[in-house]
Amino acid sequence: MYSRFLKRLVDIVLALIAIIMLAPVFAIVAISIKLDSKGPILFKQKRVGADKTLFTIFKFRTMYVDTPKNMPTHLLASPDSYITVVGKFLRKTSLDELPQLFNIFVGSMSVIGPRPALYNQVDLIGEREEAGASELKPGLSGLAQVMGRDTLSIEEKAKLDGLYGQKMSFVTDVKLIFSTIRKVVKRDGIQEGAS
Repeated sequence: MYSRFLKRLVDIVLALIAIIMLAPVFAIVAISIKLDSKGPILFKQKRVGADKTLFTIFKFRTMYVDTPKNMPTHLLASPDSYITVVGKFLRKTSLDELPQLFNIFVGSMSVIGPRPALYNQVDLIGEREEAGASELKPGLSGLAQVMGRDTLSIEEKAKLDGLYGQKMSFVTDVKLIFSTIRKVVKRDGIQEGAS
């Protein structure tokens, strides 16, 4: 019942409230990005959604425009050299993820779910399928994010994503939302260049 109907309603309401309340933050971040480096304000990329369908994810751009495309940050030879000054701050505070509220509002993402993989992250996609998590709608945050985020292995992330699918409920999502806020405030589990 929750996963089919109420979860989507909660997503729409939370995304709409957050977009309205954070409108001044969106404006400040957008201006900062334009003043810091040339290129678009938003970064768009194809990601894997529910049932392995592709969708376009939105983020605030944190890297220079000449950064190699469709490559996870941790696979870049020297990730820090590609990240802009403003981008470093946005990544540390997770503000770069805010445009995904629009992904949530239109239904390609959820507030809570597995973080969306790149189409070429075949190892992660395969592990999620094995864990029973490939049919889940990707989320702004999820169980893997609050349990370690960048410090977890691909196998550990996929297992946690599968576990979330089994335990999904309104109460679980509320707990994960508050856990995510605590993690973001503490800047916990963020590790650029980690594998």
